[in-house]
Amino acid sequence: MSKDDYSLKLVEKKHIKDLMESYHYLSKEQVTFKSGVNVGLLHKESIVGACVFTGFPVPELAKGCFGLERHEQDGLYELSRFVLEPSHQRREYNLASWFMARSIRCLLSQKQSVRAVLSYADSRHHSGTIYRACNFDYYGLSDKKSDFWIRQSDGTFKKHSRGSVKGIDGEWRPRSRKHRFLKIHDKKLKCLWNKEVN
Repeated sequence: MSKDDYSLKLVEKKHIKDLMESYHYLSKEQVTFKSGVNVGLLHKESIVGACVFTGFPVPELAKGCFGLERHEQDGLYELSRFVLEPSHQRREYNLASWFMARSIRCLLSQKQSVRAVLSYADSRHHSGTIYRACNFDYYGLSDKKSDFWIRQSDGTFKKHSRGSVKGIDGEWRPRSRKHRFLKIHDKKLKCLWNKEVN
């Protein structure tokens, strides 16, 4: 197999939904994904990978990372989902980093102002080797946080998204910490986090 057999194109969320649900670890935790600039990896005519770029999820993130107020936050993107069909990842050496680097180029070609791309690697699942291969800088682990999980009638738990938890039956659980990786394209931006060696 050769990388000549692969190509990239922009795709709609519906075209990568099954791929995400089958192979991305967050889908196994019933976490849905937002659509954004969705880059699909095609092997001939089949979509075998996806890279999704969205805006920063909350304005406080850009404030903490760059000190930017709400009206100054255009051009900041999160690489929020990345998935490859495992059989292709095993057969083709460095396919993941090859695809990610070209997906970032695709984002740059689609958006006039891409100032920075942020991504996380969940410490429970991986350490972010692919981001280092694509020349992201490493900024350590995210802060320690906890999430409230609501007890369902069948005894299972569902993560609470927003709002008060007063009077709700459930429990607090520590959230897994995330490795933070950042690729700055706008050289005027200065990250307030401390760069670390990973």
